[in-house]
Amino acid sequence: MYIDESKPFLSKFVPEEFQEDSSKLRFPKEFDANDCHALMISEVFLLLDHRKKQSEEKVEIEEMSPVFMNTYEYTKRFLKFKNRENIRAVRGLFADKTMLHKFEVAQLGNLTPETVDEAKTLIPTLGNKMSDDILEELLKDIMTKRTFQ
Repeated sequence: MYIDESKPFLSKFVPEEFQEDSSKLRFPKEFDANDCHALMISEVFLLLDHRKKQSEEKVEIEEMSPVFMNTYEYTKRFLKFKNRENIRAVRGLFADKTMLHKFEVAQLGNLTPETVDEAKTLIPTLGNKMSDDILEELLKDIMTKRTFQ
């Protein structure tokens, strides 16, 4: 039996149509459920920060796990939007952009590309989902929300 060493381990055993691949918007079936959302790093930070504050308010303070604290620090370092209002505003920008996959929305919010070319390079699935003019306007609106915090 010949094993192609140039392919990732999983691809040797799982047919390509069943492999997860974000560059092709292929996710586990659970991700496509209506009650499953792709969160921006800023949203994850808000959730973790809320949980941390809850723990600190208790009479008997709970020790936060190292994994929790590392994740908290990571999200704090890489968040793009610092408050709930800005996050809501950014999410609102995508309300009528139903052609975008929830993963693409989260990536645009996380990466905040400045140009259409940068956005399409970082998120190849954007392709031709919308005109460059509409995407450029969306990116400008995102940057405005990020600037005025």
